[in-house]
Amino acid sequence: MKKDWIPVLLFATTGLVVAKECISAYRQKKKDDEAFAAWLKTHQPENVWNGAASSQIPNSTERGRLIQYGHDLIANTAQYLGPQGAVAQISNGMNCQNCHLQAGTVPYGNNFGKVYATYPLFRARNNGVQTIYDRVKDCFERSLNGHAPDTNSREMQAIYAYIQWLGENVPKGTKPPGTSIMKLPYLDRGANPSAGMLVYKEKCSSCHGKEGEGQPSPVGPGYSYPPLWGPHSYNDGAGLYRLSNFAGFVYNNMPLGTNYHQPQLSEEEAWDVAAFVNSRPRPHLNQDNDWKIVAKKPVDFPFKPYTDTFSEEQHKFGPYQPIKEAQQRTK
Repeated sequence: MKKDWIPVLLFATTGLVVAKECISAYRQKKKDDEAFAAWLKTHQPENVWNGAASSQIPNSTERGRLIQYGHDLIANTAQYLGPQGAVAQISNGMNCQNCHLQAGTVPYGNNFGKVYATYPLFRARNNGVQTIYDRVKDCFERSLNGHAPDTNSREMQAIYAYIQWLGENVPKGTKPPGTSIMKLPYLDRGANPSAGMLVYKEKCSSCHGKEGEGQPSPVGPGYSYPPLWGPHSYNDGAGLYRLSNFAGFVYNNMPLGTNYHQPQLSEEEAWDVAAFVNSRPRPHLNQDNDWKIVAKKPVDFPFKPYTDTFSEEQHKFGPYQPIKEAQQRTK
C-alpha cells in the first residue's frame, strides 16, 4: 500500500512546486506591469516622424525607379555629381546625406519629412516664395558649394520624386515632430570656440580628421565622414553655418551612435563645438542678395547689416538672448 502512495506524493509535491512557481511568476509579472505603467506615465510615446527605408521604394514601376534614383543621388551625390561625377561635375565631393542623414530620414537629422507638405514656402533669406526645386538649388550652391542640375534634368526630377515620396503621407501645411533641427536653449554666454576645440579633439576628430578634412570613402567618390571646414566643406551661406542650426544638429546626432533619445554631448558642448567648427576657414558665398528685409535676419546670422547695434561677433557666437530681446522691443 505504501508503494501506491509514492506516486501520489510525488504528484502532489510537484503540483505544489509548480503552483508556487506560477504564483511567483504571476506576482513578478504584476510587479513588472506596474513598473511599466509607471514608466509610461513619464515616458509617453512620441509621434516623431521617421522616414521610410529605401527598401520600401516601389522600384518595379517607372515612378519607383525615378524615386530610387533620387535616393541614390542624395546618398551618393559625389558619385554622380561630384568633382569626378559620372553625370556632371558640379559639387564639392560631399553627399547630400552628409547633412541630411541617412538620405533625409532621421528624426532631428535635418530630414525631408516636412518638405513636400510645406513647399512652396516663403523664405525671408531668399526674399520670396521658394519651390522644392529652388530649395534643392540652394543646397547645391551652399552646402555643396557648387551648382544645381537644371530643373528639367532627370536628376532634379528624381530628387523631387524622392522628397515627394518620403513626405507624401504628411498632411499639407503640417510639420510633424522631428522634422526640424531641434533648437537648443540659448546659453547665457557666448559659445566658446576654444572650449569647442577641446570637444572636437576628444569627440569628433577620430572621424572628421584633426584638421576637419574628413575621411574619403574607401569604396568610391565622396566621404565616409565629411570635411567640416576647408575648401571641400559647406560654404558660409549654408544653413549649418548658423550656430543654432549646427548646435541642434550636433546635439542630436553626433558623435557616431548618438540619437535624439541618447545625446552624448551636453548642450553647452554642442554650442561650443559648433562655434569651433564654424570659426574655421571655409569657402565664401556672396550673399548680397540674401535677406533684403534686414529686420527678418535671425539672431545668429553672422553678417551685417543689422537693424540692431550688436556686433557681427555677437551675432555669430552669442550671447543671443540680449539680441532676441532687443528685436522683440522693436516689433
